[in-house]
Amino acid sequence: MAKFHAKNERIKQKYLTWLEDARRKDVKTTTQVAAAISLFERSTRHRDFAAFHFEQARKFKGDLEAAKNERTGKPLSQATIRARLNMVKAFFEWLSDQPGYKSKVDYTDAAYFSPSARQDRIASAVRDTPVPTIDQIRHVVTTAPDQSAVEKRDRALIAFTLLTGMRDAAIASMPLGKVNLARREVFQDARMVVTKNAKTMTTFFFPVGDEFVEIIKDWIDYLKTELLFAETDPLFPQPEMKHDRDSSFKVAGLKRAYWRDASAIRRIFRERFEAAGLPYFHPHSIRKTLAHLAYELNLGLRESKAWSQNLGHEKPMTTWTSYGKIDDNQTGEIMAGFATLDHSAGDSPPPEVMEWLAKVTKNRQL
Repeated sequence: MAKFHAKNERIKQKYLTWLEDARRKDVKTTTQVAAAISLFERSTRHRDFAAFHFEQARKFKGDLEAAKNERTGKPLSQATIRARLNMVKAFFEWLSDQPGYKSKVDYTDAAYFSPSARQDRIASAVRDTPVPTIDQIRHVVTTAPDQSAVEKRDRALIAFTLLTGMRDAAIASMPLGKVNLARREVFQDARMVVTKNAKTMTTFFFPVGDEFVEIIKDWIDYLKTELLFAETDPLFPQPEMKHDRDSSFKVAGLKRAYWRDASAIRRIFRERFEAAGLPYFHPHSIRKTLAHLAYELNLGLRESKAWSQNLGHEKPMTTWTSYGKIDDNQTGEIMAGFATLDHSAGDSPPPEVMEWLAKVTKNRQL
């Protein structure tokens, strides 16, 4: 079976270049697109894209449904299947307008890559995911050992994630000199910090407790005075590995080197939460913790906007829809609370709740 088609490779490269340069997609995204298109080629035994027929799309959907995750051996999730189908669909829509393909690839045939309505519903369903509470994170931090340099780093890393709500990739690439303790702020300079969509922003510490701030102060002081780190050195450096007497590698401290990615941060979170007797929470889940804290603080419109911006969102709705989902138990408690209102005494829900109820009623009548 053929494993390579030169003509296909050339047009794929043109498409990926277009995505990066014209559509401003990052390399991580285009790598996923290339992988999805390669899976389609495997399904067609690397036939020329110009020979595309809608039956190939139908077969590809079946192949994805039957495929297994290489790491877990389980069937692919519907979200993964939908993402791969949409990537290949977008490619053929673009291809249908390219010289040499216009008369051979029908734009409308690309629609056959669309997932079914059932798949769409399953893939897009919002499910409750565990969110750590601030008390749980405090427990992890206070029970974590802090004698060695690596232990101090791991403890400070978790505290810093809660204080800033920053994404793990940004934390992994954060220089020491970009943290201003006096102003309790962090400058995420996209020229050196790996932020989402290469966005430069200033993040201020969230009001989660001064004990977390003290941990960061102690950590930065340790880096500067004990390890003599410069402002251009990493805030959370890699461990330094050396041979012991048995010629085995062991951790010997920290070195002035940035992590290549955020996988080490996720490992630290797993180890520290499990050591504290708690389930593993992904670093990204702390952004949801901060969204739920905003609910508890009962913020006004102006404060909600500032809170959302501090998480890197231009629109507050992004914060509440992506990170502020209330789980079913909390929803039940809130709805049950409406029943305790003494209507005879004139009690009624707040105006914003009444407005929401009016919209729900109107929508159900349409």
